[in-house]
Amino acid sequence: MNHSTTALEVVLPGVVEPDGLQLRRRALPAPATGQALVTVEATGVSFAEQSMRRDRYFGQPAFPFVPGYDLVGTVAALGPGVEPGLLGQRVAALTKTGGWASQVLLPARDLVVVPRQLDPAEVETLVVNGITAWQMLHRKARVRPGQTIFVHGASGGVGTTLVQLARHAGIHVIGSASPRHHPALQALGVQTVDYRDPDLAATVAGLAPAGVDAVFDHLGATSFPRSYSMLAPGGTLVAYAIINDLADGKSLIGLFARALARLTWWNVLPNGHSASFYHVWSGHTVRPAAFRRRFNQDLTQVLRLLEDGVLTPQIATRMPLAAAGEALALAESRTVFGKIVLIP
Repeated sequence: MNHSTTALEVVLPGVVEPDGLQLRRRALPAPATGQALVTVEATGVSFAEQSMRRDRYFGQPAFPFVPGYDLVGTVAALGPGVEPGLLGQRVAALTKTGGWASQVLLPARDLVVVPRQLDPAEVETLVVNGITAWQMLHRKARVRPGQTIFVHGASGGVGTTLVQLARHAGIHVIGSASPRHHPALQALGVQTVDYRDPDLAATVAGLAPAGVDAVFDHLGATSFPRSYSMLAPGGTLVAYAIINDLADGKSLIGLFARALARLTWWNVLPNGHSASFYHVWSGHTVRPAAFRRRFNQDLTQVLRLLEDGVLTPQIATRMPLAAAGEALALAESRTVFGKIVLIP
């Protein structure tokens, strides 16, 4: 690789509004040992970037940095010690940050090979969202065919993937969303309810009188007790974010500690319910090899379902990388169905 390779990057300089994002061009070095240079074909806008711009994402790096939680691209160059067969392959990667760029340097061992015939933007909708949905449904909640689940925010990136995986597995799905998104969700086989319903738990109880077997909740402390009350005997609450709690300026550590304490306490109650907090990076530091193996296995399975036509990627819109600020503002409006994809 030539040392003059230059990447276009979107930089988050500090706590700014979406229009405060900056563009820069930066010369990249040749890939080091174990690295691959990836030409990015698609990256996405997730709730993580919305939180990071407010400095409200647990574990985010110091400003300034390049956001971008995941990406899909083609391997353009390899560093020493990397299997030569990876060159030219389309790959996906979970990055947490750094994905909003035209080229990135990544550890080759973290890349998952993507079937060449798949649309990179469609694959992008299923990297972090697909892994999150698959692992929550099949590894955390272990929902079985014939059971019923409730999904908060069923019209979002994780939600639209989760409901499709569940329906494919023979699971009945009740999902909350804005009424304008109900027809699209109903087309996916979801029984819909209005997320603003003040008697949401009672409405769900009317649809599932015996309770639901699992609830997937990303809202936070005020929502978790309501979700827990919806469970059938032996049911499971899987929390995976606290988005409604992040805007009040309180300590992130304190917010997560209180959420985890409540979920842990519920596990000792004698009602047969269980509750847990899912995080896509769980085990990454303690057992990195097992984390990579699980990520590769699960994403490969999700992409196989895409290839077979089982999953229909829900792309809200495709926008150029240079319009990342506009894309972030659109995502924060919470008016779109599915995921916003950035195309470098």
